[in-house]
Amino acid sequence: MAKVGVIMGSLSDLDVVKPAIEILKKFGVEVDARVISAHRTPNEAHEYACNAEANGIEVIICAAGKAAHLGGVIAAYTSLPIIGLPVKSSTMDGLDSLLSMVQMPSGIPVACVAINGGLNAGLLAIQMLAIKYPELGEKMKKYKQDMADKINGDDAKLQQLV
Repeated sequence: MAKVGVIMGSLSDLDVVKPAIEILKKFGVEVDARVISAHRTPNEAHEYACNAEANGIEVIICAAGKAAHLGGVIAAYTSLPIIGLPVKSSTMDGLDSLLSMVQMPSGIPVACVAINGGLNAGLLAIQMLAIKYPELGEKMKKYKQDMADKINGDDAKLQQLV
């Protein structure tokens, strides 16, 4: 079974992370959710990253606000794909978090979704896993078709109204 690590720098990030966890579970992906801070619990961050692959984790989502170094720290210790999820904070409306994640040095990539983009972080993890797990690819195709059907239905309703 596919497994994704979902790490947040603080429990206050849970509202942003929750859509990622929910969509992963909806697709049948196992989730290992943790609160680990790059700055306040660096030993735990190191241990988690170094042992993630051995623990069956295949992709890691890292949510953090402000300095947002969590994704980069985790990426430094593992070759697994890392998805950065910047959290909107009181500082610069989360732009600081976004820039901390996307401005990684060469050789330490962190993919990044929009500020507070928990759903897209989960969906991106599923798309990465679909390379190995074809059933996830099929579920993703259905998910996208369902979105298209909804928009087409909304358009049909609009055409009746105008």
